[in-house]
Amino acid sequence: MLTRNSLQNHNMKKLLLLTLTILLATATLLAQKDKTKVISEIDAKKEHYAKIAMELWTNPELGYLEEKSVALLQNELKKEGFTVVKGVADIPTAFTATYGSGSPIIGILGEYDALPGMSQAAEPAMKARVDGAPGQACGHHLFGTGSMAAAIAVKDWLKNSGKSGTVRFYGTPAEEGGSGKVYMVRAGLFDDVDAIVSWHPGDANASNPSTNLATISGKFRFKGNSSHAAAAPELGRSALDGVEGMNDLVNMLREHTTESTRIHYAITKGGDAPNIVPAEAEVYYIVRHSNREEVKAVWDRVVKAAEGAAIGTETTMTYEIIGGTYERLPNEALATLMHANMSMVGGVDYDSEELKFAEEIQKTLKVKKPLTSANTVQPMKFTYGKASADTGDVSWNAPLAAVRAATWVPGTPPHSWQAVAAGGTSIGSKGMLVAAKTMALTAIDIYKSPKLLDAIKAEFQERRGADFKYIALLGDRKPALDYRK
Repeated sequence: MLTRNSLQNHNMKKLLLLTLTILLATATLLAQKDKTKVISEIDAKKEHYAKIAMELWTNPELGYLEEKSVALLQNELKKEGFTVVKGVADIPTAFTATYGSGSPIIGILGEYDALPGMSQAAEPAMKARVDGAPGQACGHHLFGTGSMAAAIAVKDWLKNSGKSGTVRFYGTPAEEGGSGKVYMVRAGLFDDVDAIVSWHPGDANASNPSTNLATISGKFRFKGNSSHAAAAPELGRSALDGVEGMNDLVNMLREHTTESTRIHYAITKGGDAPNIVPAEAEVYYIVRHSNREEVKAVWDRVVKAAEGAAIGTETTMTYEIIGGTYERLPNEALATLMHANMSMVGGVDYDSEELKFAEEIQKTLKVKKPLTSANTVQPMKFTYGKASADTGDVSWNAPLAAVRAATWVPGTPPHSWQAVAAGGTSIGSKGMLVAAKTMALTAIDIYKSPKLLDAIKAEFQERRGADFKYIALLGDRKPALDYRK
């Protein structure tokens, strides 16, 4: 099992040999002029890709409901000669798009789902485009488009070079709480992949080997008896009391969990009127920890809290696991390669209009960072993330590394109106292209250097362990296609 200590005490001899392998492999990497050509080809299509990203930004869709977004990306990939397979893993908005033949097979992940209630105009002041509507507060419109751009660039290189190899774009829905990639992993869609490159929008440019928190999420539904809250309260059994009782018990539980445990909840249904004893109520929970076994143990205790609350309030309770994700398995060899390519590509240069926009956004931020940091690539370091993502499950099934690119004004937190605003401007599109170029060059380097791929795989096998067997944390349930409805 992956722990902080096991990461820090990793076999140093193996890492030294790994570093040596990477250094030796550099002699076989792409020539500078070849990389410059790939970068130029992506730049030549920057307006086109920016337009696609803006279409996704203008029409944000929630998890498992991304029909327009998926159609747009699929049509573009089909035009470029990819073979598209729709509705994979029993998910209508999940797909793969493949080009080439033979090994190695390089995967590129793309997301496109939005967040509820995050509508925001592309302005440096808080202003909803449509009140209560979704918004791209995590930049997945850029994520999906940028990854597609990288896949197309790799396709063009494979076609022109005559090299053997396959590039596969994964259209992955419902990252925001829906665990879309988990169902795709469970369906075996990553079983034949040699390595995976990915990215995520952010407020800086970085390629860090990292891990994060595993999760289990689910909805607890209580049922009681409705009655008139004033005339006949004794006849009622409040489902909302069940929810609140559960929340009280879980909040007491917090004192008795390990330090890095995170428990979040939101009451998603609490009744219709105060003079009616609620017959139905629902609360949505997420449990996180850096170790998935601890997540399972804490989740079991949360379930017991729900059972106890139901007994105490004379209600009934059922629950449904909505999602579950592994902690991410890092790969330093692949992250090192991506860092080298990102350093060559460079960061984001603001023009005068973008700088003015960024300065206005910065006034609204609690964390102030130099705006010039968008133009730099951060030094590589091992990081322990506090968030979660369904890329974790992918990383335990194939070597994976992901970069972050400065699509937002430095200091911007994810899931904020400021992230939506910047993502709807050329600032977001410029950061997207930094990521697209980095992923494309990294994939091509792997095609060119079998020794490098061997090093990446060797580290993956050592970190994962010989006895690893993948078991999804969400069990054998079908995809939660209605979790955003």
